[in-house]
Amino acid sequence: MAQILYLTNIQIDFGVLATLGAECEKANIQRPLIVTDPGVKAVGILQKALHALQGWPLIQEVAVFDQTPSNPTEAAVRAAVAVYHAHQCDGLIALGGGSSIDCAKGVALAATHEGPLKNYATIEGGSLKITPAVSPIIAVPTTAGTGSEVARGAIVIVDDGRKLGFHAWHLVPKAALLDPELTLGLPPSLTAATGMDAIAHCMETFMAAPFNPPADGIALDGLTRGWAHIERAMNDGQDREARLNMMSASMQGAMAFQKGLGCVHSLSHSLGGVNPRLHHGTLNAMFLPAVVRFNAEAESVQKERRMQRMAYAMGLGEIHHPLEAAEAIAQAITAMNARLGLPKGLADMGVDPAGFDKIIEGAMADHCHKTNPRLATAQEYREMLQAAM
Repeated sequence: MAQILYLTNIQIDFGVLATLGAECEKANIQRPLIVTDPGVKAVGILQKALHALQGWPLIQEVAVFDQTPSNPTEAAVRAAVAVYHAHQCDGLIALGGGSSIDCAKGVALAATHEGPLKNYATIEGGSLKITPAVSPIIAVPTTAGTGSEVARGAIVIVDDGRKLGFHAWHLVPKAALLDPELTLGLPPSLTAATGMDAIAHCMETFMAAPFNPPADGIALDGLTRGWAHIERAMNDGQDREARLNMMSASMQGAMAFQKGLGCVHSLSHSLGGVNPRLHHGTLNAMFLPAVVRFNAEAESVQKERRMQRMAYAMGLGEIHHPLEAAEAIAQAITAMNARLGLPKGLADMGVDPAGFDKIIEGAMADHCHKTNPRLATAQEYREMLQAAM
């Protein structure tokens, strides 16, 4: 039986950061730890958040951990947990992109559950071990990409080097404050990479086989918004309409991907664990064309006309044959990547084919592997990697 849960209180509009104190009070957070990164601090967004918390009488103290790495690690989670305990915190404010939000989820888990994080990883059977004791989180995204602010999952590189997923409804933030004002200063390159991450979420969850019509509708609308506005947001960072729509596309992708993702993410999770310096959204953009072509022959994709519907949402017109639609989509993504200034392929990102075996091993063990509409073999993963080079 399909389970459909949409639990998060979401505010999306310019200026909603001002409600941060009120949301903390609703969640009974009196001593929050803000989890963020050096970049968010440097551009003044951390100070804006601190200002939004001033004057709320129930908030007794605010602590800050501002050293989230570009891909959150268990070591970073431990460092933040030390700050959390030192200041007797009772909740978290995740302020930043997907890395900061996922790091905060790791802290919410590790601060309240014993043992190493791997014990709670989805592929280790750990989801049922995550209890309601998880610390409450208020999420404030500063990019439009991962949508982690409305998702039940987090991705963290654990101590043994694996990039693992952690999934439980208890990890869903109590509130998500989506303020496009915070993304107006996002650099073009980061706008492009995070934007393609959001588009990848919408596309891949729409292709996934599980039955969830609400998720399909949300994903398809998110794809329409993201595809129509990503270039505008990159070319003019002050385009408020484009920034609002990209933030919505990001949120919608994550609302929808409770349905499941697929080979794009199993590959990018694995490769991101091998080389944490590689940006997750950029990797998704590199893998999308090959995975779209691979998925076009899936029975569920053809039965539901998913390729044709995605092509129409992307403005590619009415295409009646699924393989033709898939080819048009793949070519459109490649062309979009080029216009956005993203790498031409994995080779441009420094990926060495000598590492394919390890990447494939990780992809086949990833939690996204089994929700792809076609179950990929090791050889098929190798072919996708070669196509993405």
